Amino acid sequence: MALDPDAERVLELVRLSGRPPFEEVSPEEAREFFLGARKLFSPEPEPIAEVRDVAPPRAPVPLRLYRPREGVLPALVFFHGGGWVVGNLDGYEWLCRHLANAAECAVVSIDYRLAPEHKFPAAVDDAWAATRFVDEEAATFGIDRERLAVGGDSAGGNLAAAVSLIARDQEAPKLRFQLLIYPALDLGMKQDSVRRFAEGYLLTRATMSWFIDHYLRSAGDAEDPRASPLFASNLEGLPPAYVLTAGFDPLQDEGDAYVRRLAAHGVAVRHRHYEGQIHGFVTMGKVIRAAGPALDEAAAALASALREGER
Repeated sequence: MALDPDAERVLELVRLSGRPPFEEVSPEEAREFFLGARKLFSPEPEPIAEVRDVAPPRAPVPLRLYRPREGVLPALVFFHGGGWVVGNLDGYEWLCRHLANAAECAVVSIDYRLAPEHKFPAAVDDAWAATRFVDEEAATFGIDRERLAVGGDSAGGNLAAAVSLIARDQEAPKLRFQLLIYPALDLGMKQDSVRRFAEGYLLTRATMSWFIDHYLRSAGDAEDPRASPLFASNLEGLPPAYVLTAGFDPLQDEGDAYVRRLAAHGVAVRHRHYEGQIHGFVTMGKVIRAAGPALDEAAAALASALREGER
């Protein structure tokens, strides 16, 4: 298995920048670095028919609606990555527009509260409240509530998996699909890939620990399925899933393990593994040429799932 040359270029650019690792700076500084990296690595946002911001008290948390065309559309509720500590709506503008256009669905991006100011389970609570809001207000936004999915990357994939579990247990909303892009699923960091890729591939073991220490209230929270969906006792009845993993990613093994557990519990799951890629690569399309096609393939799976039962 060889590292993709474009991914190696990203790693080289980060090294040349002299940017300190997140664990050596404050959360506020890390947030600025994260947005700076987005400007460097993400393509320019593509045109789309409509972008609308909805803020509290109208919504439980700030959210941004993307619509590729008029009419009633299926929708993806999207949770951004960033280790529950960094990231915001602006940092995912390109990805959300691209997904909406490629999947021909509305995308609702959620600006959930961040740690350490807001510890677990604040992000989960916000993700769940936002999903319920989109379901309840679907007609207002031109969304077909019968064709609703959740998704996200990294920490956002973690939240999407957690929301899928909660929605199943609450028996509403009836989610059609979950799109999990290199999701964080084991906050106890027990998987072997955490050791194999502890250094040198952008997301390091030390950075993961920094994120998790800021997010969780105590080590015991890592056993809560809302924090570590991999360890939910029962995955039966969850919506079909598309799980994307990367070969040079400390989160690889937990994604692999979740795929196996979903299948074992009777959940339809498709696993797409990108051997030569690093964590975060789908947001780096300005440098990593595989990012756009990878997102298009994920969007095609999303569109197929949401197309079933189309009115």
